[in-house]
Amino acid sequence: MTAAAVTSPDAAAPVVTTTPVPAAPPLLDLLPAAGALSWVRRGEGLVGWGEAARLEVSGPGALAEAAAWWDGYSGGLAVDDRLAVPGSGPVVFASIAFDPVAGTSVFVVPRVVVGRRDGVAWVTTVGDADPAEVLAAPPAPPPAPLGRLRYADGALDPASWCSAVEAAVQRIDAGDLAKVVLARDLLVTADAPLDPRRLLARLAARFPDCWTFAVDGLLGATPELLLRRTGRELSARVLAGTAPRGAGADDDRLAAALLASAKDRAEHALAVDSLVAALEPYCARLTAPQEPELLTLANVRHLATAVTGTQWRGGPHGRAGLLELVGAVHPTAAVCGTPTAAAATVLDELESLDRGRYAGPVGWLDARGDGEFGLALRCAQLSEEDPASARLFAGCGIVAGSDPATELAETQAKFAAFQAALEG
Repeated sequence: MTAAAVTSPDAAAPVVTTTPVPAAPPLLDLLPAAGALSWVRRGEGLVGWGEAARLEVSGPGALAEAAAWWDGYSGGLAVDDRLAVPGSGPVVFASIAFDPVAGTSVFVVPRVVVGRRDGVAWVTTVGDADPAEVLAAPPAPPPAPLGRLRYADGALDPASWCSAVEAAVQRIDAGDLAKVVLARDLLVTADAPLDPRRLLARLAARFPDCWTFAVDGLLGATPELLLRRTGRELSARVLAGTAPRGAGADDDRLAAALLASAKDRAEHALAVDSLVAALEPYCARLTAPQEPELLTLANVRHLATAVTGTQWRGGPHGRAGLLELVGAVHPTAAVCGTPTAAAATVLDELESLDRGRYAGPVGWLDARGDGEFGLALRCAQLSEEDPASARLFAGCGIVAGSDPATELAETQAKFAAFQAALEG
């Protein structure tokens, strides 16, 4: 049974106004200390704050219910959009549970959105806020120093997690499945509240090629674009297969080894194949290169494949909206495994972790149906009970031949992405 909680503070349909502006400060600099919403890469994207409406939904049909809610809500607005580009006009930020049936997905319509695309900036307001005043508002006080950080094991300690990896490899060797993605969590507590502005700014500076996101206390920098929709055009960036960075010649050696690794290439192919198979019914054209490329980040490298497609113009699949498409492709083999049902069963048995919205789709959707969703990776969930605490998440794909110690080291390298933002 679907459970939903909806709030819309405005009794009458509010007016939504998008106003182009000649310039805007760096997007992340505009965010308040509370309620930050973000989807930013290389200085472009969207940030928002305030709540004009909110949906929390779970259960069978959760994404279909969310799509109907957004269509109904955005369709009832009085919109003055002088720009009409992806991300202008009414926008909803979304963070979808890894398991939308069991977990709670969150959709937030901000009262204020500031966007930048291809050098063009704009402000969207719900209600009568003055765009000039939005940009001229004095910055919030700077975050307080975090002080000492204390880390603790999450659901499983390292030895127990390595045992889970061993068990997963045994299931793979027995032919139960080809791949499963096992995640770990790590608990952190600071002396002062974990201000999202500090964390987002540091993540964006360290990982400019990632999408720096924040929705309802879940924030991070994801390298993986699950799905972008612009009109009928679709695109995705699939990642699977990871190697650490090194120094000097060792860095080049690690990169060459990743490209040549049969294990990592097989893991990557499973992730690409799962996305392509899910999108094919919706696309008149779908392209995925045969050979992966290297995506180089500050702490790790990934095998990466850019997938592009064009939706059918007509028929039932041609009318599919972005949330339906997201529901069709998630979870991919990159965050669950393959076959999906078998991998999900093994994950439930071995992971001992409530993922919540970790590894779920995160991003934004506008009233035209355009939007971008990544996967909530390299992220942390800020605690509602203790503002100085958070849960960090990291995972890796387990396939035939996976070594528990090597996989543990991979999760440590992925944790380091967020730890650098905390400690830097």
